[in-house]
Amino acid sequence: MTRSLHFNAFLMTTGHHESSWRLERSNALAGTDIKHYQRLAQIAEQGKFDSIFFADSPQLVADVGRRPSGNLEPLQILTAVSTVTEKIGLVATATTSYNEPFNLARAFASLDHISGGRAGWNIVTTAGLDAAQNFNLDTLPNHGDRYARAAEFVDVAQKLWDSWDDDAIVADKDAGVWGDNNRVRTVDHRGEYFSVRGPLNVPRPIQGYPLLVQAGSSEDGKVLASKYAEAVFTAQQTIEDAREFYLDLKRRTIEAGRDPDHIKILPGIVPVIGSTESEARALEAELDRLIVPEYALQQLAKTLKVDPSSLALDQQLPADLLAEDAIEEAKSRYTLIVELARRESLTVRELIGRLGGGRGHRTFTGTPLQVADAIEEWFLGDAADGFNIMPPALPSGLEVFVDEVVPILQARGLFRTEYAGSTLREHYGLPRPANRNAAVLA
Repeated sequence: MTRSLHFNAFLMTTGHHESSWRLERSNALAGTDIKHYQRLAQIAEQGKFDSIFFADSPQLVADVGRRPSGNLEPLQILTAVSTVTEKIGLVATATTSYNEPFNLARAFASLDHISGGRAGWNIVTTAGLDAAQNFNLDTLPNHGDRYARAAEFVDVAQKLWDSWDDDAIVADKDAGVWGDNNRVRTVDHRGEYFSVRGPLNVPRPIQGYPLLVQAGSSEDGKVLASKYAEAVFTAQQTIEDAREFYLDLKRRTIEAGRDPDHIKILPGIVPVIGSTESEARALEAELDRLIVPEYALQQLAKTLKVDPSSLALDQQLPADLLAEDAIEEAKSRYTLIVELARRESLTVRELIGRLGGGRGHRTFTGTPLQVADAIEEWFLGDAADGFNIMPPALPSGLEVFVDEVVPILQARGLFRTEYAGSTLREHYGLPRPANRNAAVLA
């Protein structure tokens, strides 16, 4: 079977560059404008993207002085988006650390029905003491415990989606029978973290399960992904690192007893595009010039768990940063940032500029042809199954990618020209999971 690229549009208020809201052409209030998000989804659907994606966190994650903050809840955004789109997948982040399986299983089953089978769940464990303190906790659960809870959480959610058989609804008006009680059952789960009786109060999702997505590249994250994930959002700066991650996760998926083609690995890329290379560089420089160093320095210090006073703008990172093993929050992102700074001998000021566009994801600046070439190199080089497209400014960055990069990749036979199906699983070439109770009944 010929491989084809997969594209997810990672949408973020005015764009991924932290200063995008300061551009004259940006709407600084777009983050609470549902028509803005609906229009972005329509642009991505015009470009035949597999899906759009909204990140989320149960805490205020940015200094409100620095960039647009206080985002709308993504499942509600996607419900509104579903009414103005027909094919594009709808993926939302929801944490396993501060939710219950029943509530999330119901929410994603509902979105899948509302959208006609286009829902996806980005499974995260949520790092950060600020989040923990919003949920009656004084300390952050350790990294291993968060992932153990996440694995059981996903298992319970799948049991709940399977608590209705696909043919449980009879709708026999003559007999006066709406549903078959024998095909709706309790799950009676009792585990280390959860006790859930069930059944779910929503019929089985159109897709069986929503598409399961995982983001994060730590050891625990890769274990979770190899067992459950069908798409993985990741961050690498070099093709060598991306290829190592790609091959490692495919191997782990095989060892978990799964088909490696049933997990799609999508590194993030922030494409800064101009009609000429100099025009692209000028856009990049304009965005970087609008960064407020004081805010960016505070954020970098928070990510690296150091005092801001220890970071001098025109010097390199301190040599005595904490070892990765001592970090309990966002381990993979911490490691990526430190390695980027060390590898390229960046000053703190230069590092802030590199992180301003994608917070550690790869930023690529160039013409549409150069961007297409970079994407093709990683795709054909066993470093990616596709990409998490992270436009630096919205809607302009998404529009130019759809209008000028996508046609190049289509002409090369690397990306679809039409959707082959109507569900998100069909876009990603994934099977609809069978109900685990079917074998019991057979």
